[in-house]
Amino acid sequence: MPSDRQRPLPSTPKIDTTRSHSARIWDYWLGGKENYPVDRELGDQIEQILPDIVTQARINRLFLGRAVRYAAGEVGIAQFLDIGTGLPTVDNTHQVAQRVNPAARVVYVDNDPLVLAHARALLTSTPEGVTDYLDVDLYDPRSILEQAAETLDLSQPVAVTMLGVLWHVLEDETARDIIGTLMEAMPPGSLLAVTHPTLEVTGAQMADAIDQWNAYGTPEGRSRTPAEIAALFEGLELVEPGIVSCPLWRQEAEGLSEIQPSDQYCGVGRKP
Repeated sequence: MPSDRQRPLPSTPKIDTTRSHSARIWDYWLGGKENYPVDRELGDQIEQILPDIVTQARINRLFLGRAVRYAAGEVGIAQFLDIGTGLPTVDNTHQVAQRVNPAARVVYVDNDPLVLAHARALLTSTPEGVTDYLDVDLYDPRSILEQAAETLDLSQPVAVTMLGVLWHVLEDETARDIIGTLMEAMPPGSLLAVTHPTLEVTGAQMADAIDQWNAYGTPEGRSRTPAEIAALFEGLELVEPGIVSCPLWRQEAEGLSEIQPSDQYCGVGRKP
């Protein structure tokens, strides 16, 4: 079993406040304070094009909670690998998981400088559990696995979450290779949870919003169709109800306003 000792964090990196960035814009939409004028400016521009983008950001976050509760509670998974963590906000993965199972182990992965600067806020845990943070690029899944194995027991099922991150992987083959490398290393019973923007609900509005993002934000992103998202789960068994708009996945009592379809689609797959 890996050691409970948490790795020392590197020194705080230099943060570029002259260019907008994904993690900070999503933080702004979620009502956070760890963002800069350049992030708020682009966030407001996108909201003018796509008025429900703030709702979409919150819907994405609510799905995180449901997916983690499903994994920790109904399935009984006690280990989580959260890739593309973003900035800490309410109900981070370790908080949701450890409310269900105080002994849950959670490893966060991101390589954004501002996220790294706030890693200490993520590195909290119940006395029984463990959290850790890895500063590793999404495009280096083997390094993610190697370092995560210092905290997680990869001979036991792991729930891998990739929420709002794969839309930055522009090539389908690259996205499948990343997922394939990660899930090949996981034992049977492991889960993969994904959220991804589509054009299914607002159509041209979402397409225009993505164009605006790509013109001024980093990193670039793209939409995928539900069929293209389903293809990312190759070799996995999709958990019911399959690939659906986020508010429609295993609904809980979150308020009727959250049940309206959204361009943010999601799915959870199980490794057989």
